[in-house]
Amino acid sequence: MVLSRIWSAFVIIAIIVASIKMIGGDNKIFNRMVSGKSSDKYDSTFYAGIGSPENLKLNSNYGIFLSEYGYYKTSEITKATVLLHDGSHADSVTFFKNIKPSLETYSYLEVQKKLVRKVDGIIETAKNAVLEIIFPLIGILALFMGFLNIAEKAGGIRFLSRLIGPFFSKIFPDVPSGHPATGHMMMNFSANLLNLDNAATPFGLKAMESLQELNPNKAVASNAQIMFLALHASGLTLIPVTIIAWRSGLGAQNATDIFIPCMIATFVATMAALIIVSLKQKINLVQPVILTWVGGLSLLIGLLVIYVHQLHSSEAQRFSSILSNGIILFIFVAIVIGGVYKKIDVFDSFAEGAKGGFETAIKIIPYIVGMLVAISMLRTSGVFDVVINGMKSLFAAMGTDTRFIDGLPTALIKPMSGSGARGMMIDTMKTFGADSFAGRLACILQGSSDTTFYVIAVYFGSVAIKNTRYAVTAMLLADLAGIIASILLCYLFFG
Repeated sequence: MVLSRIWSAFVIIAIIVASIKMIGGDNKIFNRMVSGKSSDKYDSTFYAGIGSPENLKLNSNYGIFLSEYGYYKTSEITKATVLLHDGSHADSVTFFKNIKPSLETYSYLEVQKKLVRKVDGIIETAKNAVLEIIFPLIGILALFMGFLNIAEKAGGIRFLSRLIGPFFSKIFPDVPSGHPATGHMMMNFSANLLNLDNAATPFGLKAMESLQELNPNKAVASNAQIMFLALHASGLTLIPVTIIAWRSGLGAQNATDIFIPCMIATFVATMAALIIVSLKQKINLVQPVILTWVGGLSLLIGLLVIYVHQLHSSEAQRFSSILSNGIILFIFVAIVIGGVYKKIDVFDSFAEGAKGGFETAIKIIPYIVGMLVAISMLRTSGVFDVVINGMKSLFAAMGTDTRFIDGLPTALIKPMSGSGARGMMIDTMKTFGADSFAGRLACILQGSSDTTFYVIAVYFGSVAIKNTRYAVTAMLLADLAGIIASILLCYLFFG
């Protein structure tokens, strides 16, 4: 019911904001919401420039960034329809306005409110949800669920369950000792830790399926399912490879300088998720087994942070690639060897499990399409812009440091859209520079959590859960903890 109300609110709010913009003169907004495409060309807008964007602490390549939105600089004032300035040449602004009174005048910073990133409308979003998400996911699910089926028949999942059982029995008290769900959850968490999104999803869906077998009320989320999804959505990842790669590509002097704050922020979000759900479920976290496992994991992460922080960005990416892909291949080889040793028909077992992957992918189509369409409406209607501009005005009126506001769009979109948040992160670095405070903060925020609403819709949808209970609240609170930690850490490390 909670997810249903949130989904309805997304749709209604988007329509209301779009209607207000329509009345205000934006005649194309309904077209963008319904049939818009991210590949649509921007209308060309020519501007005359006074002063330098760098005087407003913007990127030296700010002109290139503006051109991506269809804004092109011209030296012919008669051709220009917009006049951009840095706020320190009032006489020049007045001079040009006298020559051409129709010029729309903005500072280089103010014009950002006019920039609207082309995104897919609801038609294109619904189509791409199937073509770009479900179709590729079918193959990935078939692959990993095929190997999982071999592992289950060979006893590998039971072995992993016994190994992690003492710890998981404390935070998942409703899951019997040695149950396959424990092994599936462990593999999901491990894949997340290694930034293996393609592997994490199949393992996570299999974990939800196993937990659903233990669920006495099939339509209502169980305590174990809520704890699992809260920990999964907190997004604990060791090395943010993609973020480091983007920073390197956009000219950061030290692309890995966000590694430590990013690692700490995602760890804080995970601990917040564990504590929030444990308090709700009355789980005592002050137990020797829990403290030992959490302490051991913290030590392992700390040692890895120290090692990776000493590496160059290219070396860090290479190390992460070797570690992650090497572990995946090791798991596959170990599963096959285990299956052969146990005299299992390995290929038939793989094919049997792969069929389940196809069925699961088909089952989650309505939930993915529904959630992505609602998120598309929020983005195309300008709801995010309204929220962000409102926050800027609020904190400016309070007289506080507002530098962190420029990085917040990434945090606001991340719970709903991974690709949208990634786009916001890249835009922030292009606008202010990869080594700017806002650019670094956007990167830390991108790595501090997962796409909460997408996770809830897909994972609960895969097992037909209707009542998510307090899952949404717990997961959003964990996201908030990650956001606050990211902001504080950015000020601490980069001032």
